[in-house]
Amino acid sequence: MHKERFEIHIPDETLTDLRDRLARTRWPGDFANEGWAYGTEQGYLSELVRYWQVHFDWRVQERAINAFSHFRTQLEGVPVHFIHEKGKGPNPLPLILTHGWPWTFWDLNKVIRPLTNPAAFGGDPRDAFDVVVPSLPGFGFSTPLTKTGWNYWNTADLWSRLMREVLGYERYGAHGGDWGSAVTTQLGHKYPEQLIGIHLTMLLPLAVLTEGFPSPSEYTAEEQAGLQRFQAYQREGSGYSNIQMTRPQTLTYAMNDSPVGMCSWILEKRRDWSDSGGNVEKVFSKDELLTTMTLYWATQSFGTAARYYYEAAHNPWKPSHSRTPVVEVPTAVAALPKEIIQMPKRWAERYFNLQRWTPFPEGGHFAPMEQPERLVEDLRAFFRPLRGEESPR
Repeated sequence: MHKERFEIHIPDETLTDLRDRLARTRWPGDFANEGWAYGTEQGYLSELVRYWQVHFDWRVQERAINAFSHFRTQLEGVPVHFIHEKGKGPNPLPLILTHGWPWTFWDLNKVIRPLTNPAAFGGDPRDAFDVVVPSLPGFGFSTPLTKTGWNYWNTADLWSRLMREVLGYERYGAHGGDWGSAVTTQLGHKYPEQLIGIHLTMLLPLAVLTEGFPSPSEYTAEEQAGLQRFQAYQREGSGYSNIQMTRPQTLTYAMNDSPVGMCSWILEKRRDWSDSGGNVEKVFSKDELLTTMTLYWATQSFGTAARYYYEAAHNPWKPSHSRTPVVEVPTAVAALPKEIIQMPKRWAERYFNLQRWTPFPEGGHFAPMEQPERLVEDLRAFFRPLRGEESPR
């Protein structure tokens, strides 16, 4: 299966047009919104936009991104962009890391080098991984997407082909957050003969959009804070998903035309879903925020990324087998205290072959950016006994 080297280069005219649009923003005004109760607060947004227009240097970020090995391939008519970094150790384990929304592949950047080269970060070279970080269909450089129907469960089919047919790995591990957790869970469900183990930072039943979530009675007294956070998210913070599951194209015209509108939409989630305490820059620097915004803007991928929700809602998941647990491969969960969707552990023990459950002391929805060191250590510890003596490749 063919793959080709890929170097990221956003044209100068795209960046010039972006700055011009930022300079011409027509601000609507905002009042009594210091706590973001009505949505993104204009004071901070205008500060961030000004930085984007005047101070943000995309070329610096682009050089950092291109320091990794990028490739593109075509699978079932879908363009797939991915990073592939080989491990430095006696027997690196293949590991595919999958992002979510409003993430990009670059949200995994802080964990790639420690996973591939543990010795350089004070670790054991026997814990090395060959790391693969693809962009979801319709996200970033896995564009343009012109075929409908691509969602989390059939993305797992693409990832299986990517790992086996394109990269030649017979067996491998997988990790994911947000939609990446759903993709990774489906890999563990459908391809147990391929997966050595899966590691998740957010738990979702694969039939979540048709069957819903576990009952509140499943939650223990210790898990009530997570349940309350989840219920608040459903009540106050899930409107975006209802729009993206039903009318993503209507939203896309605004987001593809206004970088400030797009920035506002994504920024709110970065603030509310992270362990930021209301101060988004406690978790993400301006440069980190704007690298995400620029990747979405320059690739014009907001619309097809939003459609990922529609395709999940309108193409219901169907099980590949009726065995229990639903996911038979060894599973680990990193439980972050400010994750927006927190499933009860006793539900997870029935749904997965749960081998490891690690409560993190802090962190939210964007684990690889918020808690990269702890995440790396948890991945190493989980996969260490699963490696065995035989090379997976």
